[in-house]
Amino acid sequence: MNKPAAPGSDLATEEALAGQAMRRTAWSRLLPLLRPVRAHIAAVVLLEVLLVASIFVRPWFVRVLVDRGLLPAGVGGWRLDWPLLWWLGAGLAATWVARFALAGAAQYLAGSAAIGVLNDLRVRAFAHVQALSVSYFDRARAGRIMSRLDRDIDGLEPLLIQGPPELLSALLRCVLAGVLLWHIAPPLFYSLAAVIVPLAAGTWLFRRLTRSNWARVAEHRSGYTAHLVETVTGVQLLQQSGRQQANLLRYQQLLGLFSAAMLRGGVTAGWFAPYAGLLSNLAMALLLMVGAHGLAQGQVTAGQIIESLFYVMLFLGPLQELGDLFERHAAGMASAERIFLLLDTAPEIRDRLVTRAPAPVRGQVDFEQVRFAYRADAQAPVIRGLDLRVRAGEMLAIVGPTGHGKSTLVQLLTRFYDVQQGRIALDGVDVRDYAQHDLRRHIGVVLQDNVLFTGTILDNLRLASPAASDAVLIDAARALGADEVLERLPHGYHTEVGALGRRLSHGQRQLVCLVRAYLADPAVLVLDEATSAVDMHSERRISRALRCLCAGRTSIVIAHRLATIRDADRIAVIRDGVVAELGGHDALLAQDGLYAELYRSHDGVIAAAPAACAAAVAGAAG
Repeated sequence: MNKPAAPGSDLATEEALAGQAMRRTAWSRLLPLLRPVRAHIAAVVLLEVLLVASIFVRPWFVRVLVDRGLLPAGVGGWRLDWPLLWWLGAGLAATWVARFALAGAAQYLAGSAAIGVLNDLRVRAFAHVQALSVSYFDRARAGRIMSRLDRDIDGLEPLLIQGPPELLSALLRCVLAGVLLWHIAPPLFYSLAAVIVPLAAGTWLFRRLTRSNWARVAEHRSGYTAHLVETVTGVQLLQQSGRQQANLLRYQQLLGLFSAAMLRGGVTAGWFAPYAGLLSNLAMALLLMVGAHGLAQGQVTAGQIIESLFYVMLFLGPLQELGDLFERHAAGMASAERIFLLLDTAPEIRDRLVTRAPAPVRGQVDFEQVRFAYRADAQAPVIRGLDLRVRAGEMLAIVGPTGHGKSTLVQLLTRFYDVQQGRIALDGVDVRDYAQHDLRRHIGVVLQDNVLFTGTILDNLRLASPAASDAVLIDAARALGADEVLERLPHGYHTEVGALGRRLSHGQRQLVCLVRAYLADPAVLVLDEATSAVDMHSERRISRALRCLCAGRTSIVIAHRLATIRDADRIAVIRDGVVAELGGHDALLAQDGLYAELYRSHDGVIAAAPAACAAAVAGAAG
């Protein structure tokens, strides 16, 4: 029975997103991963068999040396059979050469197989993560996702590639040693068999204990990795708020939980090695007693007893290695369970089986009785029965108080979320009837805080038009008037933007994103607070680019700065998830309703801001 995750924990959230509890049996899903490298695995198995054979032939050489290499020479004397000794020495040397060669070849084949399997799994997991809906990333922590794609996949190598050949080698050595002991003298085998039952019981208990402990270790590792990723992402805020010490203490707490789980695992697993060693010494003592009795009775030779001691060590040695094998197995299975939990998480937004074929789009957008809530258990929806039509080629501005659903409309239009009731249509066709990549190709979005990827400005522009030449990309920047800013950068269009574009100012990033949208040439352009976080000079420059970009296409502009939308064809005021007012700027002001109140409030804030700052400075000086 699986132990449920603690309510409210990260694991419980991931299980809820996957719609199932984490499974404790993953072998049936791991084995298909090995199909592409089954030839490599078969070769490794063959090499392991030959390797075991080279090991087991050595005791035979020793027995022959003891029984036949020492010859009587006169009364009480002995002499060496030098020709036989040389042949036996050469044979032993050959077995060691074979062992080194076979072990090297097996490691090479196993390593190449591991790289292939793990890289295929990484690609599969990466593609799956890219396909997950935005709602998954709203709730899952980025660091835990990173842990799945990195540490957990690495943790499968000992389980999938190294483990099976080593386990096969251990089993072959045990079985072959037992058979050869029986062949030499059954009483010698019986002395060894006496320790098998307690050793098997200890092995079962060890496997059970380490399995649950390694699951806790993997969970705590994901916890501190998630915290590390969030710290790197938000380091500027931490420094600004002076929370570095508190954040460090939290990281130390998470490391403490991880360390405690590791130490518990060490204590839990520490008994197995001495336990197996005790049983091994007991088996060795029994064999010596039985062998001495057989030697006295003339039933076995001295060489056979020495050979048997080698076989006992070959039998018991692998059993002592089982602790390490089972520990790696437990760690690998814990990683596999988490990887498959991620892979079992289906995207909430899926294409229908039959989608609309790509066709030219005019750009008319209709919101028809749209109702939506981010959580199914939410008491009140964000959008409640909203009706709104945006005509093809029209510029519609959307304004309203914060938190009343303006940006949510953008998420619904682009199908990052799906409506719960009603529908959204593009040219009269429900957006759910389009394939997602086709829909988003027709709808361009420029956000307040867009993301640039590591690389040059040209690299980021090429995301919208992969086949475009540098000249085409630069012409697009000049068409929008962005060239006078971008060409003044240290290396012009070849300037590295840095991680998330942080080497550029916010205004420079916005210009790059506008050029990228221009290159994509969407039928519908959505501008969500595109100028709200830039200075006045950058805003004027960006506004000119926006006018050029919006020309001839449907534009939906969401803005807090009401002065930037006075030229819109119509303005929709959203309040409590519905359209409260709709009309032109002058008409809405004449109504003296919510829009007029927002407009006056906006002007008042702008006028009052310098006076408030001056008063604050005067108060501080006093």
